[in-house]
Amino acid sequence: MSERDRAHYSDEDIRSSWVAEPPKLNSTVTLADYDPEWPRLYEREAERIRGLLGDRVVALEHIGSTSVPGLCAKPIVDVLLVVPDSADEPAYVPALTGAGYRLVIREPARDEHRAFKGPDTNVNLHVYSRGCPEIERYRLFRDRLRTHDEERDRYATAKRELASRTWQYIQNYADAKTEIVDEILSRAREAAAAPYDEFSAAYAEHSGVNPFQVYYDRPAILGLAGEVAGLRVLDVGSAAGLLAAELADRGARVTGIDRSQGMVDIARARFGDRIDFHRADVARPLDFLADDSVDLVTASLVLHYLRDWGPTLAEFRRVLRPGGTVVASVHHPEDWHWFEGTRYFETELLTDEWNLAGHRHRVQFYRRPLSATFTALREAGFVVDRLEEPAPLPACEAADPGAWTMLTGGPRFLYLRLINPR
Repeated sequence: MSERDRAHYSDEDIRSSWVAEPPKLNSTVTLADYDPEWPRLYEREAERIRGLLGDRVVALEHIGSTSVPGLCAKPIVDVLLVVPDSADEPAYVPALTGAGYRLVIREPARDEHRAFKGPDTNVNLHVYSRGCPEIERYRLFRDRLRTHDEERDRYATAKRELASRTWQYIQNYADAKTEIVDEILSRAREAAAAPYDEFSAAYAEHSGVNPFQVYYDRPAILGLAGEVAGLRVLDVGSAAGLLAAELADRGARVTGIDRSQGMVDIARARFGDRIDFHRADVARPLDFLADDSVDLVTASLVLHYLRDWGPTLAEFRRVLRPGGTVVASVHHPEDWHWFEGTRYFETELLTDEWNLAGHRHRVQFYRRPLSATFTALREAGFVVDRLEEPAPLPACEAADPGAWTMLTGGPRFLYLRLINPR
């Protein structure tokens, strides 16, 4: 269903989607200033839902305006519940209604959406099936507002203007926000396609001196790669080309790819005389590469930007020769200790904040439990040859004592060497 089709409801649509008669507003919409109590109300509700449904909960998240710090909102906490099949009501509806939740909306034609009101808190509980595209739309919009203050403020201004009008149904107010929501989503998708374009020059400078890369990540990747002379290497997420250059220095024939055109331009300017760099999104087919055309794939701190590893790992297997290898680093599952409100056993989109050349940049990545990592690798058909949690090079201690302390005090990245067995 297109976003335009999803957005606009006729009066008949509204009446048919409600289990009972839909409540009429016939008034303006009351918006409240952001209340720090809203996240706590969500956590209380989430705990209750998990207790009721157990492993039937695929995902549970705080969405909507009450999930965005600093944003005005109707004082109703929106909760996203993902279940295996939202059309299979017997699997979850009795447990919820037995605890006082009230099923108010049923929309088979709109992604099998179900909505409940909470038993003792003003909650809208939205239920969707695993894999429904609406789920990522909710997340993308929420996370764009959380990480870009100007988008949050632009949305707040539009909301306040629309809320001052009189609406027959609250759905009419929601539909009226479609234009501003679509604008923000469009910018979010563009940014998600190439987030490093916003700070490619600063990142290129940073990566050349950052102790996490100089003394930790690049040496660990090169160590796992081993002897590369004469090998055909695909360097995924090549950024400014520093790892690709070291591989080429060791005799590899390197192709570098990155989805940021800014990073590709910098890499070409520095190393384009001996390395072939392409702008390519590793989440999509690498059509310019033939089957079995690569001996080694290096993916330094790349995979954690992808929620679903399946298509990417399948593409790695396609381009790798039988017996070829992947050497990859990702954020360590223990990252859940470093971010507030995370849950180890969930795959979560987290936001980190980097200071590059005196400017703050927010970067998002997915943290997943170790079990999810190995499930993805097994399902893709790879054999895990080595798993490492390396120490930094000894030179790090003198060069940057703070980084040395952090890198030797606990795991930060996880390193994998995978074999394509076919």
